Amino acid sequence: MAKVLGLGGVFFRAQDPKALASWYQEHLGVTDWWSQQAGPTVFAPFKNDTDYFGSDDQQFMLNFRVADLDALIADLVVAGIPVETREEWDSPEVGRFARIHDPEGNPIELWEPVSPGGT
Repeated sequence: MAKVLGLGGVFFRAQDPKALASWYQEHLGVTDWWSQQAGPTVFAPFKNDTDYFGSDDQQFMLNFRVADLDALIADLVVAGIPVETREEWDSPEVGRFARIHDPEGNPIELWEPVSPGGT
């Protein structure tokens, strides 16, 4: 069976697409044509009644892999972006997590995966 090669894009509606794209570029380095580093990508539909995304009206959540979660959190805090962390989100097998929201309220999970060496 033929299979897809990877995630080709993320498309979603926005109140102000230009301003939102600018925010993603400024704070997360994501541009409209963005080459990502090779690494794991999780594709996981959740039950309709999940509270993991935060608000009940959220239909999706972006998850970005990061190399240094602490440094990114520090930069986001300096920029005035609230960052949420919870010990129960972190896993020694999977990695560390933080949560932010873009200016339109979309949840964004930041994930620092466990390195192949186990740290």
